[in-house]
Amino acid sequence: MLRGGIPIGKLFGISIRLNYSWFIVFVVVTWALTTSYFPNWGLATSIFAGVVTSLLFFGSILAHELMHSLVAQASGIPVKSITLFIFGGVSLITEEPKEPKVEFRIALAGPLTSFALGGIFWAIWFMLPDTAEVAIAVAFWLGWINLILAVFNLIPGFPLDGGRVLRAILWWQSRDLRRATKIATNIGQGVGFLFIFGGVWLIFSGFLFNGLWLAFIGWFLGNAAAGSYRQLALQQVLKDHLTSEIMTRDCLMVPSDTTIEKLVNEYILPSGRHCLVVADSRVLGLVSLQNIKAVPRDQWASKTVKEVMTPFEKLKWVTPNEDLSSVLKILTEQGINQLPVVEDGNIVGIVARDNLLSFFNVHDKLGV
Repeated sequence: MLRGGIPIGKLFGISIRLNYSWFIVFVVVTWALTTSYFPNWGLATSIFAGVVTSLLFFGSILAHELMHSLVAQASGIPVKSITLFIFGGVSLITEEPKEPKVEFRIALAGPLTSFALGGIFWAIWFMLPDTAEVAIAVAFWLGWINLILAVFNLIPGFPLDGGRVLRAILWWQSRDLRRATKIATNIGQGVGFLFIFGGVWLIFSGFLFNGLWLAFIGWFLGNAAAGSYRQLALQQVLKDHLTSEIMTRDCLMVPSDTTIEKLVNEYILPSGRHCLVVADSRVLGLVSLQNIKAVPRDQWASKTVKEVMTPFEKLKWVTPNEDLSSVLKILTEQGINQLPVVEDGNIVGIVARDNLLSFFNVHDKLGV
């Protein structure tokens, strides 16, 4: 869901993005502030105050996530992006911390930032003269909303920051990351169910919007907790296995002068393959469904695979002895679905995201 979005710049080398759902919640927050919190200053002033407050609120969320990311970077963990979306923000930290103390520091960095921002806004509110009515109201609201954000994130349910703090403590005690994650995940799912029940109660008490919102947050937390545990379990299964165990070896070779139409009708549809090797006397590159979809349908009969393929020198690739968890990391970071497997300068196979998931599912069902 969060892979898409609009890039709006970079901070400290980290891409900042707005998911499309962010615009919905920005409008809702601005409307609620304008009509409920700033209703008595005239329409233009109330709208201005609502927009400014919403921007500063999401700036606070960005600061919260950015501090997570900066602490992760300082610990040697790459951070690809921060995305603001309907439930706030999320940092795309590309690997798990190696030690409990690193996890503990990363998790606490966000809530501590929100506490600090709350204190700063309340200090501004306290020091402003009584004549600055709009600024006073804005600063006061931002002070308490940042404190609420900090307290909410410290709820000890994974993947909230408090759940990550709990996981770090359990991990430090047991030295078993998977077991610690499972416990924190179960608590996170329990918190999600409580939110859903609370939302249903509010709905039947006549607070429809608040109830729906709380239930939706609970549903999101429960799913995020389950997904986070599955991701860790996937990584732990994959790290003990090599690409050569699951790669597809019988790569289909396609001549470079093959038209897109012929490629689709004679190679892709009969075989079900999503990615094929382009080769004449030597390997030239790969052609995938993504390459094909970029070509207008009326040009399929005239365009050749050589014109649309990804050249070999531009490919991301792995070796047969690559750890499968590293393969998953590359696929995730690059936003692609398959990688060529290269040995001695030749493509000897293809490893796809589907291969990884099927491999994990079999291991998971067997309990090995």
